[in-house]
Amino acid sequence: MKFLKKICLSIAFLAVTTLGTTSANAACKVHLGDFDWDSANVHTAIVGYILEKGYGCNVEVTKGSTSPIMAAHYDQQLDIITEVWRDNIVQMHEEAVAKGQIVELGVNTPSSTQGFYVDKPTADKYGLVSVEDMMKPEIAKLFADPEAPGKGRMTSCISGWTCYTINLVKHKVYGLDKYYTNFDPGSGGALDAAIAGAFKKGKPVFSYYWTPTGLMGKVDLVQLKEPAYDNACWTKMMAVVEKIKADGPDAYTDTCASAYVDMALTKSASTTFANKPENKPIIDFIKAYTLPTAEVNKSLAFYMDESGGDMEATAKNFLKGSSSWTKWVPADVAKKVKASL
Repeated sequence: MKFLKKICLSIAFLAVTTLGTTSANAACKVHLGDFDWDSANVHTAIVGYILEKGYGCNVEVTKGSTSPIMAAHYDQQLDIITEVWRDNIVQMHEEAVAKGQIVELGVNTPSSTQGFYVDKPTADKYGLVSVEDMMKPEIAKLFADPEAPGKGRMTSCISGWTCYTINLVKHKVYGLDKYYTNFDPGSGGALDAAIAGAFKKGKPVFSYYWTPTGLMGKVDLVQLKEPAYDNACWTKMMAVVEKIKADGPDAYTDTCASAYVDMALTKSASTTFANKPENKPIIDFIKAYTLPTAEVNKSLAFYMDESGGDMEATAKNFLKGSSSWTKWVPADVAKKVKASL
């Protein structure tokens, strides 16, 4: 499937892959924004396949990190985002809604979690249950950072993801920065490889991670307790996060911090795209699109273990194995999709 040939964004440069179909419905054009993590890729693959095969659309996909992708979305360059981690970008997302730049299209996945994790064997051996337990020199040594002598390493988000800066602020507020680096692994794949590789070698793991993911079904990680999520605190913290993203780490000011909220992932469309009458069938489809976390994990496991990283195969496997998607689209669209499988 052509639409799965993607190219990545950098912060400074927005690039687009144009992908065509042979359908006579050439007027149907959709530009999807995608991210550099697997769950988003799964949703983009499924949605893109249905749009191409069922609606006969020309589909373009641009893939990159959170900040440039969302900026392009708000700027009307990207029509639809199928997985929005809304509470990680709440301020700029709500501003975009208020300015009429985007239309929110409901829930994608009803439950997701994020946090700091330690491998269970290490957690059990040393009684590690909270972030406070991590703030001891003898514990930090277990996770020694080879590039920062005297400090441990917490493998964090990718620097282009908002959660990297959230974790940076949390480190400062909690005092973790005295003992650990907030290490950028460079890519979502490298983050997974760091965790999986450590488990394979029997080495301790201290990492940020999230669900839904396929990796969570393969490794035994224990989430560390943080101060309970508090909306007022989170809002205050996110103001500092946005300031650092704009002006750099030196822009940090004292704030509070709390655990990530267990959130529902959402979807959105640019108003330019959503307001065109001819796009209403597509907007209706995206509104109806929703998958429970267990279904997402199942597709992620297939992607990681059986598909060889083939997103088209992952999309087709889901469409063949589930009937839930037929409720998202009209009967004639479902018929076309089934015929293509």
